[in-house]
Amino acid sequence: MTIFPEILTLQPDMRRWRRQMHQYPETAFEETATARLIAGQLQQAGIEVHQGLAGTGVVGVLRRGASLSSIALRADMDALFIQEQNHFEHASRHSGKMHACGHDGHSAMLLGAAHYLAHHGHFDGTVYFIFQPAEECRAGALQMIHEGLFEQFPAQRVFGMHNFPDVPAGHFAVRPGPMMASFDCFEIALNGQATHAAMPHLGNDVLVAAAYLVTQLQSIVSRQIDPTDAAVVSVTQIHGGNTWNALPDSAVVRGTFRSFKPAVRDQLENAIRHLSASIAQGFRLHADICFNPENPGYPVTINSAADTASAIRAAIAVVGEHCVDTSPTPSLGAEDFAFMLQQKPGCYIWIGNGNAAGNCLLHNPHYDFNDDILPLGAAYWVTLVENELPG
Repeated sequence: MTIFPEILTLQPDMRRWRRQMHQYPETAFEETATARLIAGQLQQAGIEVHQGLAGTGVVGVLRRGASLSSIALRADMDALFIQEQNHFEHASRHSGKMHACGHDGHSAMLLGAAHYLAHHGHFDGTVYFIFQPAEECRAGALQMIHEGLFEQFPAQRVFGMHNFPDVPAGHFAVRPGPMMASFDCFEIALNGQATHAAMPHLGNDVLVAAAYLVTQLQSIVSRQIDPTDAAVVSVTQIHGGNTWNALPDSAVVRGTFRSFKPAVRDQLENAIRHLSASIAQGFRLHADICFNPENPGYPVTINSAADTASAIRAAIAVVGEHCVDTSPTPSLGAEDFAFMLQQKPGCYIWIGNGNAAGNCLLHNPHYDFNDDILPLGAAYWVTLVENELPG
C-alpha cells in the first residue's frame, strides 16, 4: 500500500470535515452549509472556486504548467431522507436526514486530494474538482450539465468514486462497460367505481386489480426479458382506500425498474405500460401510467475501456494488484454520474468501505462511512491526476 506521508497528515482534517458533514446532513439542492465548508477549504488551499451551478454545486479549478490536458474529479454532497439510528457523537442533528450513502466521505476524500495537489502535486494541466448536489434521485449531475458544467469547465475526461460496504476496506473494484444500472420509476393509477364493501358487484374493485397487477409485474423479467440480460422490476408502494367498509374508486401502484442495456430499459417500460393497460381493461378500470413522474430516469453508468485502464493503474499503485478487483459484478443500483459519462469519457470506481460501519449496506439508518479509508480515496485521486497529467 502506497500513500504519500502528506496525505496521511491530512487524515485528521478529512475526518473532521467528514464528520461535520455527517452531523449536519443536507438533502438535494439544499446543501448550502456543505457547499460553504467545501468552498472555504478549496479557497484555503489556494484553489480557484466557482459556486452556483445547480444552486449549491461547487467547482474548484487547479492549473499547473502549460499543458492543455485536463480531467475532472467528481464527488457528491447530498444526504438522504432517512432517520439516523446511530448514537455516536457525530450522528445527524437534522431530524429525518442522514448521510446513509457515504457522500460525506466522498466529499472529504476529494477535499483531501485537492489540498494535497494544491501544495504538493506534480502534474501538468488542469484539474476540475466537481462537488455535485442532489445525486439521490434528483439528477443534480444533469442539472449541472444543463447549466453549462462542461462548457465552463471543459474537462477532457471525468472520473467518479463511490464507497461500497460489500467491498473490503483497502480494496478497489472497477470494470469497463456497465458499472451501475439505469434507474426509472413508474406510477400506475387505477380508477374505477367505488362501492360498499358488502356490495362489490356494484363497483369496480381497484384493490383486487392492484394486487393482481403487482403479481403480474413480476412476470416481466422472468418471462419477457432474455435470461442472459440482468433486469429488475420492483413494486415499492401501494396506496388505496381509507376505511374498513368501502371499496375505493382509485388505487396507485408505484415502483422502479432497472437494467444494463438501453434496449432492455425500453422493453421494460413498454411491458409495464402494456400489462397495466391490459389488466385495467380486464377489470373494467381506467389506468393512467406515468414514468419518472417526479425525477428524470438515470441512464446506465458506462465506463470507457481506456479510462478504466487508467483507474486500474492508479488503484494498483495505491493498494497493490491483489487488492483491485477488475471484474466485479455490476450493481443494479443507479448513479447520476452516468449523465456525466454520456458527455465525457471516464470511469466510475468503487472503494471498499468494509464492515467497519456496523456491517450494514448503503441507505441503512445504521450506516456510517469508514474514516480509515479516507487516505486511500485521497491517494487514489492524487495518483490518478499525477499519472494522467504527468508533470
